[in-house]
Amino acid sequence: MRAIARCRPFRDMITIPDDMNRFFEGFFGHPGEKSEWLEGAWNPSVDISETKDNLIIKAEMPGMNKEDVKISIHDNILTLKGEKKQEKEEKEENFHRVERSYGSFSRSFALPATVKADQVKASYKDGVLNVSLAKIEEAKPKEIPIVIE
Repeated sequence: MRAIARCRPFRDMITIPDDMNRFFEGFFGHPGEKSEWLEGAWNPSVDISETKDNLIIKAEMPGMNKEDVKISIHDNILTLKGEKKQEKEEKEENFHRVERSYGSFSRSFALPATVKADQVKASYKDGVLNVSLAKIEEAKPKEIPIVIE
């Protein structure tokens, strides 16, 4: 008699990158140690949201200093670049598992024409980069009053 297994296709799809990383780690390097071939395969996760006045991009960059991140805008493309450096200590440690990712990254985002590229504010706190881009006046929603005749 066979037990009924619940089908969870989306959960399986989410774990594919981790499964592939484990495969390549075991093939190209020692278990629990990333090979040089896989280093630099890190990108910060971002959330993009919108308020009445601004377009907001939040990027998770734990363990980084604000000096390690560069923000630029060119031809309505916002680019976040940086490098998350691996902590290296002189003492010999035997790692049993290494899951944190390190390396250089570059993320680019096409900005809508409704954003003022010259009015960008950025802040960094607790490992989260917050970029706020002001909208032009025409892009802001306007309320039109209803006149009762």
